[in-house]
Amino acid sequence: MEVKKCLRCGCFFASSNNICDNCISQDQIEINNLKTYLEENNNFSSVEELSINTGISQKNLNRFLEEKEFQCIASDLSSGIFNINLN
Repeated sequence: MEVKKCLRCGCFFASSNNICDNCISQDQIEINNLKTYLEENNNFSSVEELSINTGISQKNLNRFLEEKEFQCIASDLSSGIFNINLN
């Protein structure tokens, strides 16, 4: 295992994950909230709007959108369908 910096809280930890053990449960809660929101709402125009409506930071939303399960949404966003810049 290598020492990494948690992508969520910034603390250093030793693991093969990118998120420390303290942040895993909060990440899962936010991912579930995002899934629920996306299932119920397909009318959003930006990552900022997603952030406001879900309570998830834009930093974490961008990180989640890089995950395989959200690839279709991320590709829509990056292709400009919603005119969103994920950077």
